[in-house]
Amino acid sequence: MTNGRVNPAHRLEDQGISGLGNVYYNLIEPALVEEALKRGEGTLGKGGALLVTTGTHTGRSPKDKFVVRTPSVEHSIWWENNAPMTPEAFDVLHADMLAHMKGRDYFVQDLFGGADPAYRLDVRVITELAWHGLFIRHLLRRPARDELDGFAPDWTIINCPSFTADPTRHGCRSGTVIALNFDRKMILIGGTAYAGENKKSVFTLLNYLLPEQGIMPMHCSANHAPDSPDDTAVFFGLSGTGKTTLSADPSRVLIGDDEHGWSDRGTFNFEGGCYAKTINLSAEAEPEIFATTEKFATVVENMVFDPETKELDFNDDSLTANTRCAYPLEYISNASATALGGHPKNIIMLTCDAFGVLPPIARLTPAQAMYHFLSGFTSKVAGTERGVTEPEPTFSTCFGAPFMPRRPEAYGKLLQEKIAAHGATCWLVNTGWTGGAYGTGSRMPIRATRALLTAALDGSLNTVPFRKDPNFGFEVPVSVPGVEDGLLDPRGTWSDPAAYDAQAAKLVAMFADNFAQYVPYIDEDVKAAAIG
Repeated sequence: MTNGRVNPAHRLEDQGISGLGNVYYNLIEPALVEEALKRGEGTLGKGGALLVTTGTHTGRSPKDKFVVRTPSVEHSIWWENNAPMTPEAFDVLHADMLAHMKGRDYFVQDLFGGADPAYRLDVRVITELAWHGLFIRHLLRRPARDELDGFAPDWTIINCPSFTADPTRHGCRSGTVIALNFDRKMILIGGTAYAGENKKSVFTLLNYLLPEQGIMPMHCSANHAPDSPDDTAVFFGLSGTGKTTLSADPSRVLIGDDEHGWSDRGTFNFEGGCYAKTINLSAEAEPEIFATTEKFATVVENMVFDPETKELDFNDDSLTANTRCAYPLEYISNASATALGGHPKNIIMLTCDAFGVLPPIARLTPAQAMYHFLSGFTSKVAGTERGVTEPEPTFSTCFGAPFMPRRPEAYGKLLQEKIAAHGATCWLVNTGWTGGAYGTGSRMPIRATRALLTAALDGSLNTVPFRKDPNFGFEVPVSVPGVEDGLLDPRGTWSDPAAYDAQAAKLVAMFADNFAQYVPYIDEDVKAAAIG
């Protein structure tokens, strides 16, 4: 039985998907919540939020992600970072998944990836779980109801958590699989109920397609000054570095939470919603995000709650430290109605330094910005990937290596060209540790980070005195109004300066060792910044 609104020329049967049970096309939020509750997929929380758990997988499974190796992408995929799958194995996987789906109910959402109509992608997402349909409806952009009548998907995602892959038969690593086939314009996801795989698959897809059009895809959040889209700022960073928190600034207009493109027309959000971490979330520090956890149809993932009152425990990480909520962008009061901005005036690269070495903020030259962009240093935060239980120092190029199908230099060159063309000022911001490494020091105070970012974005930070960092060569402010001077000198926050020096030397060596892989591909000015 078919339910809902769909282009009659582009039903699942027209894509060779038949024999299913009920198929629910483009249900809106109330209907999806009803279906999820009816099927026992979750619990109704305060304000009508949907409380769900994702089972074994409470984070992404990057080692189970594959790209189908075909002649059309053979020479453009970064194979050292993207595991290959043969076309034959994909075909068997696809056939087996369709056979598994027969007789079962499925939910279809026809959505846009990208706020700029000139560059958006029409994506059909087929989900086994009603709440996955709700999740992706929040996270991608929703067509107007009459647009659905003519919707023809460019790409199709099939997400079937109850399907278990066979490594021998399907050419994968485990029972979990995420497989992208650029020739067939299809993504298959099986063996995991973690909803983040849906949105990150679309991000990976756009990361491959957009550079061919001269568009820089960015793992970043973005905002702009009130009444001034030309005063746009983007915030690069991996999960846990503060992209969502720091871009949700009540004094600025939120363009988007996590993924954007930078075209000749300016900045545009890929998404229609936000996917925010909720561990230790508080109404005092982040009132807007906190409020979404009690709004209708917000998807609250893997949070412990009181079975009687439905009160959420924001400090309980017994299920995972990667507790999250997904909600539409309009749930943030200062969100942009268009999700469009100008060319970035400021570029902020966020890092969570578990070594306690980096200052809370530093100003970068364009060459230094390329160095830190390609390095992508941060610390994996507990819960964002399976098996990560405490911060681990890592280098994730372009601040998003798991989602980069092309070589890093392709993105670095694009960013370098955009910075040169539009004159953006670049900053490195450490939201990690101060006063010592993880286990000894403490997290950087968020109020100090916000004060420093405010000064960077309003231009006042450019007027204060700076010193040259002896380890990395970038400029560090000496004194900023509203910020304790001592915090700006990380060496001074350590009780043992010699221990800081040893830790700094260790981190510099790690940077150098990691960056050696890019030296053959980069310009001389970036090589000089690497020595910096």
